[in-house]
Amino acid sequence: MNGATKNIADGKAATSVLAPHDLDAMLTAAGVASVAAATPGQRCGAIAIVGKPNVGKSTLLNALVGQKISITSRKAQTTRHRITGICTRAQTQFVFVDTPGFQTRHANALNKSLNKAVVGALGDVSLILFVVEAGNFTLADAKVLSLFKPGVATLLLANKLDLVPRRADIAPWLQSMQERHPFAEFVPMSAKNQGDIERLFGICARYLPEQAWWYAPHELTDRSEKFLAGETVREKLFRFTGDELPYTSTVLIDRFGQEISRQHKRLVKIAATIVVERDSHKMMVIGDKGERLKRIGTEARQELEKQLDAKVFLELWVKVRSGWADDQARVRSFGYE
Repeated sequence: MNGATKNIADGKAATSVLAPHDLDAMLTAAGVASVAAATPGQRCGAIAIVGKPNVGKSTLLNALVGQKISITSRKAQTTRHRITGICTRAQTQFVFVDTPGFQTRHANALNKSLNKAVVGALGDVSLILFVVEAGNFTLADAKVLSLFKPGVATLLLANKLDLVPRRADIAPWLQSMQERHPFAEFVPMSAKNQGDIERLFGICARYLPEQAWWYAPHELTDRSEKFLAGETVREKLFRFTGDELPYTSTVLIDRFGQEISRQHKRLVKIAATIVVERDSHKMMVIGDKGERLKRIGTEARQELEKQLDAKVFLELWVKVRSGWADDQARVRSFGYE
């Protein structure tokens, strides 16, 4: 439709899952040091969640916050921004910082921006959660590990423990990991196991300094609703295109506003542009007779209505911007650091 196709969507640890005595034996064998108990008083601090792409960082953040604030999909590079998730429990405020997966394969302007966000998140935190797949360590993991600065406590989160067929193999793997870096603690876990999440809170609290909270107790993120809207559309875009669509696509929010409505307590109208690099990618997003674009819009609208507690009208356009991911100025203009 003259360079832009429109659709209006009609219309809201942890230690382990093993038995405690088994886990204690494993951690003792791996030489894990104990940590002093927390002292009374109000605590607060930043906790960076870092790792290579697709190790479960965003799933972990959402589980810790108790609400979806970071999008997820099977596609690498789903997370492209530094996203803060806040959880206040009793006297402790946890400020989790989710980061993009550190990129080593492509050196375009977009990936340089994503890697800059990772390095920036490590600059001023009280604790680092280094997320890897339990029993696995790759060159990509090693590259992330090399970024850590001395003096910042680091926990090794061996995630996806539920997928490990022989848990007895974890102990020697943990021993080998201790030789790679002086981790403060090992945390074999699954981000999908609520028991592991609860225990992870207890571990993290011990590393946060006594100081005043940075946010109000009810706050969950420092990101705006407009930002979350763009991320939600991008998640549905990735989920409904799978591996067909290259990662060099993004979503821009052109308009985000509220209007007075007699029928709804809150009415939000959003206009967004899906940016792709080629005409063939554009047709891929639109789908046969516009069905794929319609599905992306409908799914995004329904999720946004739940997130925003509002009636949402969502208008989507698809536009081609060739080579944008290699253009540093355009990458910056699209909202990347």
